[in-house]
Amino acid sequence: MKTAGTVIRLFLIFLISVISMETTSIMAQRIQKQRTILPLDPANIDSSLNPTQNFYLFTNGSWLKKNPIPPSYSRWGSFSELFDRNLAILHQILKSAATDGKARKGSDTQLVGSFFYTGMDTNAIDKDGVKPLEPYFRDIENIKDLKSLQRVVAKLQRIGVNALFYFSSQQDLKNSETMIAGIHQSGLSLPDRDYYTKTDPQSKRILQDYTDYMKRMFILLGDGSRKAGTEVKTVMDIETRLAEASMTRVERRDPKATYNMMTVSQVCSITPDFSWNSYIRFFNLANVRRVNVAQPKFLKEVGLMLKEIPLSDWKVYLRWHLINAMAPYLSRDFVDENFGFYGTVLTGAKELQPQWKRVAQRVDRSIGFALGKLYVEKYFSPKAKSRAEKMVHNLEAAFAERIMHLDWMSEATKKQALIKLKAIVNKIGYPDKWRSYKGIDIDRGSYVLNVIRANEFNFDFEIHKVGKPVDRTEWGMTPPTVNAYYDPSMNEIVFPAGILQPPFFNPTADDAVNYGGMGAVIGHEMTHGFDDQGSQFDAKGNLKDWWTKKDAENFKKKAEVLVDQFNSYTVLDSLHVNGQLTEGENIADLGGVSIAYQAFESTLKGKTRPQKIDGFTPEQRFFLAWAQMWRENDRAEALRQRIIVDPHSPNEYRCNGPLSDFPPFYEAWGVKPGDGMYRAENVRAKIW
Repeated sequence: MKTAGTVIRLFLIFLISVISMETTSIMAQRIQKQRTILPLDPANIDSSLNPTQNFYLFTNGSWLKKNPIPPSYSRWGSFSELFDRNLAILHQILKSAATDGKARKGSDTQLVGSFFYTGMDTNAIDKDGVKPLEPYFRDIENIKDLKSLQRVVAKLQRIGVNALFYFSSQQDLKNSETMIAGIHQSGLSLPDRDYYTKTDPQSKRILQDYTDYMKRMFILLGDGSRKAGTEVKTVMDIETRLAEASMTRVERRDPKATYNMMTVSQVCSITPDFSWNSYIRFFNLANVRRVNVAQPKFLKEVGLMLKEIPLSDWKVYLRWHLINAMAPYLSRDFVDENFGFYGTVLTGAKELQPQWKRVAQRVDRSIGFALGKLYVEKYFSPKAKSRAEKMVHNLEAAFAERIMHLDWMSEATKKQALIKLKAIVNKIGYPDKWRSYKGIDIDRGSYVLNVIRANEFNFDFEIHKVGKPVDRTEWGMTPPTVNAYYDPSMNEIVFPAGILQPPFFNPTADDAVNYGGMGAVIGHEMTHGFDDQGSQFDAKGNLKDWWTKKDAENFKKKAEVLVDQFNSYTVLDSLHVNGQLTEGENIADLGGVSIAYQAFESTLKGKTRPQKIDGFTPEQRFFLAWAQMWRENDRAEALRQRIIVDPHSPNEYRCNGPLSDFPPFYEAWGVKPGDGMYRAENVRAKIW
């Protein structure tokens, strides 16, 4: 987890949902299919529709009709298709590693193989039930005072339990070469504070479903129905107080608001009943004198709660968070209850993922660079990396040219913007220096204990960065990840090998398709360095004003046009896109397609104009490639959750919104006043 200033901005929420169990032969066919998939498939187009009315539906209409959401998915689209194919590849790697009896202990093969083996041994998992967690339940039951309470909180946080608040390392936002300690709001079981504070009928229904789920889980732990009901109320009272004291997601988008450096003594004054010196020593940290308190109001409320809430209630709260965090790795009764709420109620998924897919994802999240190393050795082409690098350089040149020709920015600010653009570090495919998992203990015993030991190892890895220089070789995503990100504190863009595949990138495709797909992804991430958050960080990743006052005001006015535009989009019934929450991603989408188009046009200079392919000009193919990235069918439940928690707008608006602001799209497709894709020139957004 990173602070609002250094948060990894995902190009799209990572899609984790799957279809039914497949045989090895079928998976092999699916792996082969990804190498022969068409760069741009005309069969996906609904030719009965007019592209000037709704370009998203024109490009993807036939695909949307032919690809209903599989039962275990909450949405199904281009990202999930690629993720699913990629997961089949990881399955082959994991099965092979799990059957390798000669793998050296501690090697990548042994670690991923043993982890996968225990996850697939469902008989042992069901037989164990909650027994592996008994030592942690005893620790909770044996809490006698605030001192032992805070020790158990620290112990649970280390194993991956979301208890009370979040403590980790982070880059110092104003000194990006140094790692510091940070305290952040946390401690909730629902995805966001708004689930506790909203009073509309849908929110009330979800809260009721949540309390019903909680009660069933307490009963599974052996509590009677009456006791479980009392425990549910206890947890809800605590979580609601934490939620009401928490910042909203929009408030957290301001990195200055979440940068509050304090001495340890000052933190202690906010929470006098919590010994921060003892807490810090628990993690074997030395010489921690200053901490960033991201949400002081929240921490102050925690201090009051520690004083006012009896220890017996805290025991119930911690017991709940332990079982809720570990339920996906326990016996099937706990897994089913957990999925029934988080999968079905919150996202609309109808069926649980097959075991191998859930375990493969867990291995990637736990020891993903060991798995990623095996992945790129077999499945990532040097040719793909080379062509992607060339595209990055072309987009950087196009972005620089656009900056130099801005009519709303002064020369002084342009100079700093170009310095920052030139300083962006690009990481493509996989790390030059692989992360070591030396010392981690992964065996063929208990699946949930492997998860816990991996969580402990990763927590220690992160927390012991405090006080040390920043390692700029690190990656925040594993190589198989189907995603990309920009980190403003590092001023870097990372493109894992997982996303450098069709439909986003194809080394054999024409430039129009690759620039409309992967080129727009690259441009999107570049633009994050200059969105409403990223623009507050300088070339070295420091939170620092580098704009003139007038330029900053001009930028804000231009961004507000985009905020208003997206606020007007209606998703379900009266549910609108949150233009403030999605502001950064919307700026990046518009910048991404604009920069990518200019870079694509530069590839045509001095060459014979390419012929039409499938009846479409190169410019039209560029926009078709852009639109096909966003094809996706969504369940209503998933869309509702997305509006609350996701900084990305729903896909149809991510596709059509930027195009309605972009004159070259009008030229390519003949958009005229009165068309659905037409937006009056005086209300079009244009920033970068």
